[in-house]
Amino acid sequence: MARAVVITGASSGIGAALAERLATRGDRVVLAARREELLEALAARLGENAHAVVTDVTRRADVERLRGRAIAALGHVDVWVNNAGRGLSKQALELTDSELDEMFLVNVKSALYGMQAIVPHFIERGGGHIINVSSFLSRVPIASIRAGYSASKAALNSLTANVRTDLAASHPEIAVTLVIPGLVSNDFARHAIHGTPAIRAGAGGPPTQTVEQVADVIARVIDHPVAELYTNPVHPPMVKRYFEDVAAFEANLRS
Repeated sequence: MARAVVITGASSGIGAALAERLATRGDRVVLAARREELLEALAARLGENAHAVVTDVTRRADVERLRGRAIAALGHVDVWVNNAGRGLSKQALELTDSELDEMFLVNVKSALYGMQAIVPHFIERGGGHIINVSSFLSRVPIASIRAGYSASKAALNSLTANVRTDLAASHPEIAVTLVIPGLVSNDFARHAIHGTPAIRAGAGGPPTQTVEQVADVIARVIDHPVAELYTNPVHPPMVKRYFEDVAAFEANLRS
């Protein structure tokens, strides 16, 4: 069954790969991002199944306009993917107010704007699916240089879980999924604030995934919703080891 899907952060990386994956299989997609030239080029390449809407997801009015444009273009929305995000390279004790504010604005508040915008539409339609894209760093501190980013993604995890439990009680027909990628070979690191030094993976060094691999996982979860999942199969055992003995795991990172 073809679906109508909104994807934020769609001009490159995971968002662009997901848009291509979905449009190729017949889903209709609305692509949202700030970089108009890249967005329009992607929509043109994907053809009639893709519509570009230039959007700054850090502005609530833009996100609400995106919802309206998506419904106008597609007739309705089945799935809303909050994928937009940005990194920051600075350790926690060095963070400035503005840097932390930026992380929470881009990585948390934008997702909140998306959820608040689309849920009334899902309630009216009697169903829908929210997907929020987080990060493995929100669960295990293997890269302290990403402290502000990791903290914002941890907040997104909690926000997602609370929205999921609330909707499960009041509108169980609406699914809410948290997708947790790890290291991905895209331009995310290049666009991180303060650049990206070499990041130590630690604990055996989990392999990097391609954006296409992550997009395939998200496409599958659109077909078969779950509460949350890690895109890299090596990550769940690492998370389990971390929470079973936090001190030992962190000591291993330092060794």
